[in-house]
Amino acid sequence: MTIEFSKQLKATTTPIPGVVLYDLPVHGDNRGWFKENWQREKMLALGLPDFSPVQNNISFNEKAGTTRGIHAEPWDKFISVATGKIFGAWVDLREGESFGAVFTAELDPSQAIFIPRGVGNAFQTLEDDTAYTYLVNDHWSADAQGQYTFLNLADETAAIAWPIPLAQAELSDKDKAHPRLTEVIPMPPKKTLILGADGQLGKALRATYAGDTSVEFAARADFDLTAEASYADRNWKNYSTIINAAAYTAVDTAETPEGRAASWAINVTAVANLAKVATEHGITLVHVSSDYVFDGTADNHDEHEALTPLGVYGQSKAAGDAIVSTVPRHYIVRTSWVIGEGNNFVRTMASLAARGIAPGVVNDQIGRLSFTEDIAAGIKHLLETDTDHGVYNLSNDGEPQSWADIASDVYELTGHSRDQVTGVSTEDYFKGKSAAPRPLQSTMDLSKIKAAGFEPATVKQRLAEYLDEGANA
Repeated sequence: MTIEFSKQLKATTTPIPGVVLYDLPVHGDNRGWFKENWQREKMLALGLPDFSPVQNNISFNEKAGTTRGIHAEPWDKFISVATGKIFGAWVDLREGESFGAVFTAELDPSQAIFIPRGVGNAFQTLEDDTAYTYLVNDHWSADAQGQYTFLNLADETAAIAWPIPLAQAELSDKDKAHPRLTEVIPMPPKKTLILGADGQLGKALRATYAGDTSVEFAARADFDLTAEASYADRNWKNYSTIINAAAYTAVDTAETPEGRAASWAINVTAVANLAKVATEHGITLVHVSSDYVFDGTADNHDEHEALTPLGVYGQSKAAGDAIVSTVPRHYIVRTSWVIGEGNNFVRTMASLAARGIAPGVVNDQIGRLSFTEDIAAGIKHLLETDTDHGVYNLSNDGEPQSWADIASDVYELTGHSRDQVTGVSTEDYFKGKSAAPRPLQSTMDLSKIKAAGFEPATVKQRLAEYLDEGANA
């Protein structure tokens, strides 16, 4: 066997999405050769997913013509040849448009290939004493074996041109009995779990992901964030993403002893449990944050601003953000003044207008509304584009307004006079009342989410649509 020495480390994409072929630098002399078969930092720089391998397996094959596969396992694999030479064949057995796509290549020790979960792997040895190695990101188990998907090596649709005809090759009886492509049940994708699915944002996420069978919705009754069993009783290996739309949001009640305990239980302790699960299983964690993590002294909050929460609710949200930031794959989506299906400020103002009430509304807190349909769409965009992980501000766009400005818009859009709304200061509004401190400035810089390719609708557009839908409901 002749090995090409001193290649440059190089990645080449293939017709199967996610399958990447690598040239590996092999250094040799009269004594033999040496190679870096797996070097995480260099591989990540080439774009290989950080798939966190946990086990290394070797298949030794005594004779040329030994043929194994086609097996699709529920984990990712980084495959290379330790010695000898193989003809490799890979078939996409995942649900989706690329189901049935085929890629073949000859591999010697100077090459490797990354095979994502659900892509069938097979090889035929071209030399005696060939060793084929697998670096995988999950441990084999009897339960996992039930999730395998198989394809017959002789499938006519895949039409793999085996160098040594299968009739002359060494095959196992099991491989001979595997089904044809028309009989294969495609491997479903890993699931997305949405927590808090009955809240304002949860309902918007239900609408955004309607019809997607890979998305699982969990309300409080389905997943109790405060119960240890919720985290222990689920097979997290089957999930790729958790979207945490659950939160304790009773800002004023959080200042009471009972509210403080509840706020920290949901916004901090539960988030820590989710972060632990996400980190251990390589899951992407999407966490929804709040403008209350700031004290409101800056005119425009960007993603790099230090956390300066004022009250208990804000402190608990800031603590949750800090925890989530330690998860390798995370998105912290920071919102303000959320409006969706359920009780909220806009519906309250519309109700007051309809009853002829002239309210006093705070006029020195400035920000933008965040409609849940846009938050949900923004989250989906971040996940689908797999953009850089981190913190993203996400509210609706347009000129910042006070609560009194928004109330006046609601009155006008529902056919009432803007003059019915009277502006009052935060201090006067809460005088004599037990209330949490509020940030006076909640406007968030949206340039980062826009640079990621997502353009939120303006508050003006969404408010008019929201009120029109409410009127026609």
